[in-house]
Amino acid sequence: MVKSAPSPIASRKPSKLEGIKENSNFLREPVATEILQDTTHFTENAVQLLKYHGSYQQDNRDNRTKGQEKDYQFMLRTKNPGGLVPPQLYLALDKIADEYGNHTLRATTRQGFQLHGILKKNLKSAIATIVKNLGTTLGACGDINRNVMAPPAPFKNRPEYQYAWEYAQNIADLLSAQTGAYYEIWLDGEKAISAEEDPEVKAARGRNGNGTIIHDSEEPIYGTYYMPRKFKICVTVPGDNSVDLYSQDLTLVVITNKKKQLEGFNIFAGGGLGRTHGKEETFARLADPIGYVAKDDVYDIVKAIVATQRDYGDRTDRRHARLKYLINDWGVDKFRTQVEEYFGKTVEAFKPLPEFKYHDFLGWNEQGDGKLFLGISIDNGRIKNEGSFQLKTALREIVEQFNLPIRLTPNHNLIFYDIEPDNKEAIQDILSRHGVGDDPSKIEPLVRYAMACPALPTCGLAVTESERAIPGILERIRALLDKLGLQKEHFVVRMTGCPNGCARPYLAELGFVGSAPESYQLWLGGSPNQTRLAQPYIEKLHHNDLETFLEPIFVYFKKSRKSKEKFGDFCDRVGFDTIREFAATYEPQTADGANKSRHRVNLKEEVYSKLKEVAESQGKPMTQLVTEALEAYFQNLS
Repeated sequence: MVKSAPSPIASRKPSKLEGIKENSNFLREPVATEILQDTTHFTENAVQLLKYHGSYQQDNRDNRTKGQEKDYQFMLRTKNPGGLVPPQLYLALDKIADEYGNHTLRATTRQGFQLHGILKKNLKSAIATIVKNLGTTLGACGDINRNVMAPPAPFKNRPEYQYAWEYAQNIADLLSAQTGAYYEIWLDGEKAISAEEDPEVKAARGRNGNGTIIHDSEEPIYGTYYMPRKFKICVTVPGDNSVDLYSQDLTLVVITNKKKQLEGFNIFAGGGLGRTHGKEETFARLADPIGYVAKDDVYDIVKAIVATQRDYGDRTDRRHARLKYLINDWGVDKFRTQVEEYFGKTVEAFKPLPEFKYHDFLGWNEQGDGKLFLGISIDNGRIKNEGSFQLKTALREIVEQFNLPIRLTPNHNLIFYDIEPDNKEAIQDILSRHGVGDDPSKIEPLVRYAMACPALPTCGLAVTESERAIPGILERIRALLDKLGLQKEHFVVRMTGCPNGCARPYLAELGFVGSAPESYQLWLGGSPNQTRLAQPYIEKLHHNDLETFLEPIFVYFKKSRKSKEKFGDFCDRVGFDTIREFAATYEPQTADGANKSRHRVNLKEEVYSKLKEVAESQGKPMTQLVTEALEAYFQNLS
């Protein structure tokens, strides 16, 4: 007898959001009613459901006036598997940004676009325009599979990359929401014209597979309650970590034979970076290797993993609801056993893989079929016109003139591909006239490999700046490195305005995570290729103290690094205790190279040991603790 999926609600009382989903009639209400009302914003219940339709209700905090209504506006996020943006869709998004938005587009770190500043009265027109131009926002947010990522490089002579694109699209189709709510609300029931779905995908969605689907439901995979939290997937190729594969709930790695024919996929699961300050039970986590499946079984294994999280993920505590916590609590073996029960067979042993490296694919490249592709660096993903820098205009002209498809990258850059070599000069001319470079070697390396989330003023979770702050932070870091004789040194810097980690700072060599206004938690020790988790070094660093705090760390790196050792690898190798000990006795250099004199006092060994222990627990330098204690002591004396 074929089993049906068990109820996704556990015996513990589910969170409020589970009830909102249950009463929504598969994401319809109250969004369908409230979109017709002449108001500036949605109610809280509708806001939660609006996310599944690809939109967040936001408040521009720059425009807040005490005693007046919030400056309500909406962010729209597109869902583009593998980062594919057809030329028709790009031009439509460019136009929406000007007609309804804030005149900018933002490429995201999950290979989609975000539009900011849209008013409620224009939301329906904006979404309808996106859908009618080969795009969608359905499932870009919410407790559902998000955009499926893949390496953006359009290599036509490397079949593994083509397989990654194909299966990213197919898995996105497999796990797309099946509710009719989206088209009913935003297109008045008119189903959009879209590419024909792969018959294998359609068949796989309906296969029960030992309880993977919910019978007689509008949502056969998700059911009434959808997922416990968001679910992130990527498909990549051996050695290519342009997708930050260890940060995903589920990663598939293409495995080919010697003839470059697809044989199957290695599986990683349980990655995730979101956490909460002061809540040690929340943490960033790297994905674990789970096993291998043949290509004919890939859709069934994806469904089995999704079903395991759907049915056993925590629906009571949303902070504990991601797949990473389920795998962390169960262990990989128990998780694999449950997946195999849904899958109906044993997962095979993991295949050997080469070391993963980060690639950004910027500049002009051969794509392997006589045509070219061009990777364009976009600072923090923000496509805009500003003074002589007219990136938005340049990109629009290129698409209009050459009708080129686009792949967005996981590091919020953009790739034009299928470029005829004869058109290279004309494209370079357009870029040059609008102040846009096409040579990645001329980009400051700190900027090239950096990422930041939007944060203030629109993100409701942000506690401090990110996108607007990182250009100045990078300039100051570069000036400090130059001052210390590290002119040729660079590393991966990432910044977010809150601990949710949208720009993936926990995999950076130097990560800034917003912890208070103008202050950041500092993470060190991630790898240059984003294959190792960084660790928190200090809980709260005010941006004004940046140079003073980083100088001894950089000096120690310069003095004690191994040959060609990268900054993140150095921090991981020597450990934070050693770095802190050096920093505690470091004497800053003056402009003429002399050391500033420091007054010294001797401490008893037991006092020093206690001081070191407290400094480590609080993530502060020992000198800072001593200074704070003495200042408090002298204040009491007076």
